[in-house]
Amino acid sequence: MSRRILILNGPNLNLLGTREPELYGTQTLVQIEELAIKHARKHNLVAECRQSNNEAELIGWIQQSRGKCGGIIINAAAYTHTSIAILDALKAVGLPVVEVHLTDPKKREPFRHHSFVELAASATFAGMGSDGYLRALDFLAEKLGPDPVPSR
Repeated sequence: MSRRILILNGPNLNLLGTREPELYGTQTLVQIEELAIKHARKHNLVAECRQSNNEAELIGWIQQSRGKCGGIIINAAAYTHTSIAILDALKAVGLPVVEVHLTDPKKREPFRHHSFVELAASATFAGMGSDGYLRALDFLAEKLGPDPVPSR
């Protein structure tokens, strides 16, 4: 099985660092992605990070991961609560999915309490800031098992 992990981030996450820092912190998405890529290497995983404000583009990337990736980590942001299309794409590719949120949506406004993504997810890490991405990588590394040909 592939050791490539697709990390997808949805709408407005490109504004991290300046967008509501009292809620989301001051780390930028680039900084979070750099942490995730470095952490993935510890597990002999290759993290491929992408962000889009466009639902169709996210769905296209999910579909393209089929047969190429060992798992998906997704912070669908607002699409978490609205997109049955993203849910259907996640289910269709048949890969392990981990849902991540910087904040805990279940502790926020009631309209954020429902997640379509969690219906396809093997695990959810929420309210941990960027550590949620690292925990998601740990989870997928364990699920994929040891690398049969470790990197040198």
